[in-house]
Amino acid sequence: MTKEEIVRAFMEKIWNQQRKDLVEKFIDKNYQIHLDTGDNWEGKVLNYEEFKRRLDFSFNSFPDINFEITSAIEDENHVAINWILTGTNLGKIGDFPPTMKKIKTNGITIYHFNGDLISGHTQVFNRNLVSKQLGF
Repeated sequence: MTKEEIVRAFMEKIWNQQRKDLVEKFIDKNYQIHLDTGDNWEGKVLNYEEFKRRLDFSFNSFPDINFEITSAIEDENHVAINWILTGTNLGKIGDFPPTMKKIKTNGITIYHFNGDLISGHTQVFNRNLVSKQLGF
């Protein structure tokens, strides 16, 4: 499998299908969030259980979360993807109650690799747009 194929499978299985049981097959045991402005985990290194709790935060807030990859670029130790995120806010986000509103935004994530495992990410997307779509 190429690194791009690994990222595409990771996004489909872990994020779109919410298969947390497969996390260990895709990510390194020390997953670092290098940059992800507005993410509570930015700058942290997560083990498998912490990574799964981070997933739960998104899955609980947006049970129908979906990432569509629109393009990808691969090099030796990184894969950059451009994506479109959609979902419906059916769960709490922090102290905010569910809005029942749909979101649609796009962003870019660079996944870092250690061998054939994803070891972290650098991500940029407009969280302010998501807040606006939710009415915050």
